[in-house]
Amino acid sequence: MAKKILITAALPYANGSIHLGHLAGAYLPADCYARFCRLTGSKTLFICGSDEYGTAIVHGAELLKRSPKEHVDIFHEMNKELFKKLNIEFDHYSRTTSKYHKPFVQEFFLQLLKNGFIETKESLQLYSESEDRFLADRFVIGTCPKCGFLEARGDECTKCGASFEATDLKNPKSKITGSPLTLKKTTHWFLKCDLFKEKLSNWLKGLDWKPNVKNFIEPYIQDLRPRAITRDMSWGVEVPLENSDGKVLYVWFDAPIGYISATKEFFAERGMPDEWKEYWFDKETKYVQFIGKDNIVFHAVIFPAMIMGQDYPYKLVDELPANEFLNLEGKKFSKSSGWYIDLADFMTRYPVDVIRYTLAANAPENQDSEFTFKDFQMRVNTELVGKFGNFIHRTLTFVWDRMDRTVPKCHALSDLDNEFLANIEAIAIEAKEAYSKFQLRKASSCIMTLSALANVYFDHKKPWILLRNKEALNELETTIACCLKAIKVLGLIAEPIMPGTCEKIFAMINCSQTNWDDCMKEEIEAGKQIKEPHTLFGKIEDSQIAEEVAKLEPAVHTKSEIGFEDFEKVDIRVGQILTAESVPKSSKLLKLEVDFGFEKRTIISGIAKHYQPEALQGKKVMAIVNFKPAKIMGIESRGMILSASDGTILELPLLASAPLGSEIG
Repeated sequence: MAKKILITAALPYANGSIHLGHLAGAYLPADCYARFCRLTGSKTLFICGSDEYGTAIVHGAELLKRSPKEHVDIFHEMNKELFKKLNIEFDHYSRTTSKYHKPFVQEFFLQLLKNGFIETKESLQLYSESEDRFLADRFVIGTCPKCGFLEARGDECTKCGASFEATDLKNPKSKITGSPLTLKKTTHWFLKCDLFKEKLSNWLKGLDWKPNVKNFIEPYIQDLRPRAITRDMSWGVEVPLENSDGKVLYVWFDAPIGYISATKEFFAERGMPDEWKEYWFDKETKYVQFIGKDNIVFHAVIFPAMIMGQDYPYKLVDELPANEFLNLEGKKFSKSSGWYIDLADFMTRYPVDVIRYTLAANAPENQDSEFTFKDFQMRVNTELVGKFGNFIHRTLTFVWDRMDRTVPKCHALSDLDNEFLANIEAIAIEAKEAYSKFQLRKASSCIMTLSALANVYFDHKKPWILLRNKEALNELETTIACCLKAIKVLGLIAEPIMPGTCEKIFAMINCSQTNWDDCMKEEIEAGKQIKEPHTLFGKIEDSQIAEEVAKLEPAVHTKSEIGFEDFEKVDIRVGQILTAESVPKSSKLLKLEVDFGFEKRTIISGIAKHYQPEALQGKKVMAIVNFKPAKIMGIESRGMILSASDGTILELPLLASAPLGSEIG
């Protein structure tokens, strides 16, 4: 393992509080890896901070009638405190509004400009006369140019799934004030990403990244094109050029540079202003970046391209263990709909380490995973209480009550003792390998495997029986010495995931926590007194789980009321899908040929992520047939298939015996 390791975790956006999904995706894996690196003796620096610019910050602040600075101050402190309570041990937690950040970002921009990697373009953008500003797509709503939906977003229609530019919307208006928008000329700066294709491709070839990351990035690089890196707004890092009033750098240009500016801030505040270069300019540094899969493009393509365009030898990321998503009871986390867990509140009822362990044991490393309260209860009751905690408590209680609180000597080893000690060694090696490869699920499994083996060993040796036989004293002492060895190793391999618990374990066996190799080699000194044992975990009752599930009550927001005359205008008919096929260059759309009895029609439907084409043939569905025809991806669509969705799961209401063309109403 490299002796000098730089670890960064995606900067959490200061527009809300972190939730379990964020924790499982980036911050817990990063913290566990940092703790592991420190245990192995590596010179480790763990950097993070708040991402505090961008249109979402402005939008969130305006909705709550406060300034962007007031807004980010609140969430910066809130998340900083949550991380502290979760035992996420950053070496430094900064923010992009720090005095160190802005000049660093502007320097990056100017070097890219000087080196020919930035160009300006003039274009027409949506402008609000009443608000006297250009509006980014998240501030815009309007009529979908494809299907005619009246409340399409500035970048996508939630009805038909079509993607487009905000300027393509019909009748665009401000999402905040509802005022109409006009097109107005504006100038923006673009990063010429296409100039980095070859460099990025060659760099990527030499990296042994997870398939889910590399497979996503390789085709993306081949399709690179210039990307706008400025916005028309006042909140952000200003473009450092003349005649650029009202222009700021795009949040995804400035935010990754925050890893470097935060490192500079960390050392500058400790009187070592140039020490940051020992990490960022040294090619021998191992740089590991922890993110969620939604941030892959910016960290694996855009930021590396920005670094490649600099005059200074900034370190490119070596490892990018991007995790998939964690869902909650089958659905995406959503604070707006009430489908989330308030972390601060949750931690008042359950120890931090049981939360950390559950997330680690079910980490979304290669595919999406799910947090359920039943699984949470099982992890605690069966694994932490029944295996891990049970072995430690029964052993230490035996020493406290039956062996005068004293660590015994280890005498001649039996075959069973040797086998047990060999298993301890092998599992520790497996756990070490798992941590080094960011495999928290495997590391968690190692903890439970050793706990289970230790309980079996304890039961097989029956120390309570050996205690009655004076001639078995040596065997008794050897048995307990082996069990204490197992406890020490359990404390070691579990420390990155459950640091608070393992601190208690080492305190009870009266040992100091040393580095990994020393802990494995050193025996607990015979004759040493242990401390009074305490139960590490408590069981979670069914009634507690029922209460937690009851709190997940999604907020339902219905649309405005309509009269019967409005509903009567909608013509919904029964149709049968004759053929279904994917629409080229679209991951969301299917082309359906539907027979309504009176005629056959082509309908484009955004259901491709939920239904395979072959599964739809012959199915009877409901569709709106008096929808205005719309061209979607170059194909004329004449109708809209009805479906039910909560934002995560989508289902078509299928019919059985209703005749084709029957009216629904």
